[in-house]
Amino acid sequence: MGWLYLILGILAELIGTTSMKLSEGFTKLTPSISIFIFYGLSLTLVTLSLKTIDISIAYAIWSGVGTASIAVIGILFFREDLSLLKILSISFIIIGVVGLNLGENTQENTINISTSQKSD
Repeated sequence: MGWLYLILGILAELIGTTSMKLSEGFTKLTPSISIFIFYGLSLTLVTLSLKTIDISIAYAIWSGVGTASIAVIGILFFREDLSLLKILSISFIIIGVVGLNLGENTQENTINISTSQKSD
């Protein structure tokens, strides 16, 4: 259930961040209100995900996937410039999130091996 909360938290954060752009500096009422609703929902969902996911992993995924996704949304929907630096930066974010997840699995295996060796 933690992963579902995290995914929904990311989606809520994407809507909240997109609403920032659409609010045009808080001059548009509906997007301005949406910012607070969706960021509140996002933080609530991410907090619920922390019951089963380590904070280092959940926060890295939430912020990394959110950042990379918003960069893509900016390019696709708001006609922001696409550059080699942006592509590389988004790639590094994705590599970092994958690395953290792989590192967690490696750490769990190391702890499990260490624990089982001590009990022998």
